[in-house]
Amino acid sequence: MREVAAPFVALGPSGLAVRDRLKHLTAGDEKVLRLVGDHLGTLASRDLKARCAAGLDHDTDEWAERKRALTEESSSRWAGSITKATHDQWALARRGQLAHIQSLEAGVRTIAHRLSLPVGEKGGKRAPGGYRTRREWFAKTRRLHVLADRLEAARADREVGVVHVVRGGKRLLNTRHHLDAAQLTEEQWRTRWQAGRRFLQADGESGKRFGNETIRVTPDGEVSLKLPAPLAHLANAPHGRYLLAARVVFAHRGEQWRDRVTANRAVAYRIHEDVLRGRWYLTASWTIPPVKTVPLTAARTNGLVGVDMNADHLAAWRLDTHGNPVGEPLRFFYDLSGTTQHRDAQIRHALIRLLHWAKRHHLAIAVEDLDFEAEKTREKHGRRTRFRKLISGMPVSRLRARLVSMSAELGITIVAVDPAYTSRWGAQHWQKPLTSKNCITTRHDAAAVAIGRRALGHPIRRRTAPPPHDRSDRVGHRTVQAEPVAPGREGSRPRIPGPRTRSVRAGCGANAGDQDAQHRSGRPAEREFWQQDSQSRSVFRNGTSPGSRAAGDLHP
Repeated sequence: MREVAAPFVALGPSGLAVRDRLKHLTAGDEKVLRLVGDHLGTLASRDLKARCAAGLDHDTDEWAERKRALTEESSSRWAGSITKATHDQWALARRGQLAHIQSLEAGVRTIAHRLSLPVGEKGGKRAPGGYRTRREWFAKTRRLHVLADRLEAARADREVGVVHVVRGGKRLLNTRHHLDAAQLTEEQWRTRWQAGRRFLQADGESGKRFGNETIRVTPDGEVSLKLPAPLAHLANAPHGRYLLAARVVFAHRGEQWRDRVTANRAVAYRIHEDVLRGRWYLTASWTIPPVKTVPLTAARTNGLVGVDMNADHLAAWRLDTHGNPVGEPLRFFYDLSGTTQHRDAQIRHALIRLLHWAKRHHLAIAVEDLDFEAEKTREKHGRRTRFRKLISGMPVSRLRARLVSMSAELGITIVAVDPAYTSRWGAQHWQKPLTSKNCITTRHDAAAVAIGRRALGHPIRRRTAPPPHDRSDRVGHRTVQAEPVAPGREGSRPRIPGPRTRSVRAGCGANAGDQDAQHRSGRPAEREFWQQDSQSRSVFRNGTSPGSRAAGDLHP
């Protein structure tokens, strides 16, 4: 069993982005946008190739040389945006390469361990067993060699700084070889490929007019862009600029954007074409100061909502400060089938309902700090192909990013907990006790309770149930979930009429709340009250009552 990390308050977003459609573009506007995007995309591809060829030997001098070469064919600001985007893409490829190496190492270790075991040997909770058949064992020996070769090649590339990057996306590139399966013609694929490789984005600059000199958007929504040097003859405005016929109105966060451009603060813009819809969009983004997070103790003040993410819904349950479930469980459903836009909208709508419900009750939200990148390989889950497909389709990173950004806007605190054993222990300790005739508790609901209790600092395990009748205590003993410091947690229980033990009549005996007054082994309980010395036994043998001894009638 691995060590469970402590819960923590998730940090807020560091930037914002809003998008609006460029409506009423003329045919000439679209032609100019495509020409500028294709030209800058060619420069970006050339710059990315030079950056990848430099590898780990890249320095600031080479960066400046690349920027000077790009400036001659565009402008200094376009060159700065291209080189920055190139460095970001190269750094992202390096991080992905490291994750790929770690995944290969985990697969090699798992296969080597299972091959070392006899065929058919069963595994345990901590380590898998051997393979089922000799045929599977032989197939895995071949796969081990394949993974070892891939691992060696990936390590060699990383040592010299070689990365493999495709502008436009590797998935779209491979689709070119499977046009029938993708239901695309070559012309349709070519249109998507060209749109994905265009470059029409510019970084902002504080102090300049409206926060951006390359793609300028005025407070009333007028959009213009600086044309590269080879396309300067297409300008329809002074100073080599092209003014679009469309105007943008940011419905979401429009006031914040307008305040920034009015104050000449930096705003980055990106223009892209949605080939499927035949539309053009403008995205504005800017950084924001870090959101101050509340302490973890303050987030636990009124209890919180434990949320368990699943393939088709979010299971939520409200918990009080002591970790006890309150009310009924809630489920916020979504459908992850269909296009990317549809899945994104489904996640957004489910999160909105969850956040509004938590806002009404002034509660924080506890979620798992999930990361399935190393958990969805075939070496780890073996034949469980349906489970691998399930966790691969869960948009964990997108849900986490959207939850953090949307909760920061509403002032809701997000507490992240370690996901270890939450589903297993929740089902073990909470599913059956919370199930009744009117409420069927699922495994996911119980996991939400476990997540909430871990965020509150309580153990997931419930207190041990009281012993049966006539075993020193009755079944009426409460099973509270409070902390040891909670007042009244171990207070005296009300006296139950009737014989408590075989020796004490009703209304007699010590206080039931005193642990030392209970008949238990190893405690100075009522057994001391009934302890007889040799002298008293002799009195009983002589027929004298104990009352006379207490009155002083007994003599040695």
